[in-house]
Amino acid sequence: MAAREDPRLIEAQAIPIGEIVDRLAIEGLHRTGAEMIGPCPVCGGRDRFGINMQRGVYNCRHCGGGDGIGLVQLVMGCDFKAALSWLVGEAELSIDPAEAERRRREHERKRAAQERDAEKRRKAAMRAAWEIWQQGKPTGGTAAEAYLLRRKLDLPEPSRCLRYHPDLPYMVADPAGGWREIHRGPAMLAAVQGPKGGFIGVHRTWLDLHRPKGKAQIVGPDGEPCQAKKMLGSKKGGAIRLYTPQGATRLIMGEGIETTATAWIANAWPAAAYWAGVDLGNMAGRRILRGQGMKYAGVPDLDDRDAFLPPEWVEHLIFIQDGDSEPRSTRAKLLSGLRRARACRPRVERVSIVHAGDGIDLNDALMGDYTEYDHVRPD
Repeated sequence: MAAREDPRLIEAQAIPIGEIVDRLAIEGLHRTGAEMIGPCPVCGGRDRFGINMQRGVYNCRHCGGGDGIGLVQLVMGCDFKAALSWLVGEAELSIDPAEAERRRREHERKRAAQERDAEKRRKAAMRAAWEIWQQGKPTGGTAAEAYLLRRKLDLPEPSRCLRYHPDLPYMVADPAGGWREIHRGPAMLAAVQGPKGGFIGVHRTWLDLHRPKGKAQIVGPDGEPCQAKKMLGSKKGGAIRLYTPQGATRLIMGEGIETTATAWIANAWPAAAYWAGVDLGNMAGRRILRGQGMKYAGVPDLDDRDAFLPPEWVEHLIFIQDGDSEPRSTRAKLLSGLRRARACRPRVERVSIVHAGDGIDLNDALMGDYTEYDHVRPD
């Protein structure tokens, strides 16, 4: 029996990923909004591993990502069939067609309920994000402008998608319920725009100009360091549109604001648009991982409707690969996003990946003594 025909698959897919995390006894994770983040249970990398409780997926910047069944495969080091057996027991010799249909309907009912709940939470988060964005002011003469200059990002012109908030609270989920403020201070805001250009979320970077790179050092209730950057609202197919000149046909996209802005000021591609993709998962989208050798194949799941797609005017799409991430996994994810663009946008005639070099972040290169940029010019 093929894995996709196994009647246990529906039952396994219906198990909430939070329950799977508990059964696997994954330690060190803490809740941040709809996600649980912490060290990867396999590679151990901190701030690289996250589980989206609403979407029922996990992602590690080193090991890859997938659904709850994939999480069992990752942690247990087993194949797909063994993961099914671990989750729901050994395969039955036969199953009554009526029972199989009942399970399918129950699975669809639960999934629809989860999607309704996720959409309700998403809209509430978007409203909260809009309120924060409205509180912001232009970056000129503020700590946000000083932060960019600290990163040697003297932007060619002000970006309308960046703002400054002088006193933004940093909230984390309280295990007892609700939210808890653990930090408050100045922050740079970045508007995330959806596929149609409307505001869908806000990316926040808390600042401390007394630190070398200008980002705040934030410690969580458990004493563990927290990321100085957080996303609120939706990022579905969205981007931080730093610069879009009239008549552009080439789009350059890095994962973060600093990486993308570094390419912008380097002017490697004149008359191009420069957008930040918010995170690697949004740029890559869901991938097909089942099967021998698929982990690094970079094959997109074209049924994914949430991943980023370039606008219709793009003819050449360029993704910037950060050098401080695991190279094979990162490249596979970027390939997935580029191949999705080629499959779904007929006008995209050319796609490229540019790489700052292993172990090198593009903005770190700009801040240091590294001044050779030939490797980021068009191929």
